[in-house]
Amino acid sequence: MNETSIWSLDYLMGRWSPGIGDPHFMGWVTAASYLVCAVVAAFFATFLSQMEEKRECRFWMVITVLMLFLGVNKQLDLQSLFAEAGRQIALAQGWYPNRRIVQFSFIAVFTTVLIGTFLWFAKRHRDLFARYRLASCGLLFLFGFIVIRASAFHHVDEIIQYDLHGIKMNWVFEMTGILLILVEGLNAWRSQLTRKA
Repeated sequence: MNETSIWSLDYLMGRWSPGIGDPHFMGWVTAASYLVCAVVAAFFATFLSQMEEKRECRFWMVITVLMLFLGVNKQLDLQSLFAEAGRQIALAQGWYPNRRIVQFSFIAVFTTVLIGTFLWFAKRHRDLFARYRLASCGLLFLFGFIVIRASAFHHVDEIIQYDLHGIKMNWVFEMTGILLILVEGLNAWRSQLTRKA
């Protein structure tokens, strides 16, 4: 097989195809929660812009974009496309039997970068971190969850798919991150309106 075919989109997509990734009730609730969070973040960012709070405005605009992307991704399931592309490359290049090493390395590096970035942000922007601590933790929570899902470790996937009296742990993990950001946005917006009044 030549390099062109290995790196072609059709080959990398493999068994993945566009569609609704989670058509169940909680899937739509989660996607809707992302959208609500994005709307609140966008309105709050607009309000901050009018108040000439530029740094805070940029912070919430970044959250707006991220929430929109994650909401769309919730139903398109792009992390499965990423995992499938990795599987196809591993098969084509002959290192599929050793894929666990690559998966472990990926999640270790990404987690290190994620924590490092979070700590850098907390140190460099102490005032924003102190003001929007819940939102920062919510973002870290969401990205950590997404990376674990994308890594496709079987034993990790079993944990987050664990069903406790009809409540799956992946629902709890993901919704916790969204709600932390949403609560922060609503509380901060209310505080700013009160201060302005």
